Amino acid sequence: MPDVIVFDLYGVIARTQSPEAVRRIEDIAGTSGPAFWDAYWGCRPAYDAGQESAAYWAEVAGRLGVTFPDVPALIEADLGSWTDVDDEMVALVRELADEGRTLGLLSNIIDDLVPRFEARHGAWLGRFDALVYSCRIGVAKPDPRAYEICAERLGVTPADAIFFDDTERNVLAAREAGMRAEVFTGPAQVRALVG
Repeated sequence: MPDVIVFDLYGVIARTQSPEAVRRIEDIAGTSGPAFWDAYWGCRPAYDAGQESAAYWAEVAGRLGVTFPDVPALIEADLGSWTDVDDEMVALVRELADEGRTLGLLSNIIDDLVPRFEARHGAWLGRFDALVYSCRIGVAKPDPRAYEICAERLGVTPADAIFFDDTERNVLAAREAGMRAEVFTGPAQVRALVG
């Protein structure tokens, strides 16, 4: 029974962008389709590691060869698209904390989103022993240093923790760093693996 459990945030506890949120971002950007989203995600690693919002959107625009008409509105729509959670997973976090498990959160997240997310979800985020945000540590998953920093902040070695992430490359990187790691499929999987 692992006593140290580390969760990714988006796609595990928090929901990814809804189709409505995606359309809103595209409408504000004045562009859509695979090229836009390739640029959006292609520029994201530096943003997750602490790059400023305006610089990120300038980089996305540069890749596309366009100018966005309203960058502040684009920033706001993007931030708003990342704040919903899976209530069943939040309940599981509370349950594991009540059992005395040591919980870590390791998330690729942008700096502007952290205070907004914490203001909305502070009650259950407070159940974690360590909140490790890529933007605050200067590296993003799958960089091995992200997993090492997370384990260090939890006061354990990577081998002492089990990690759940919805992205296979992050799971493989966690394993390389020494963690037991699984591609997240749902709360039932977590319950089965952590006893």
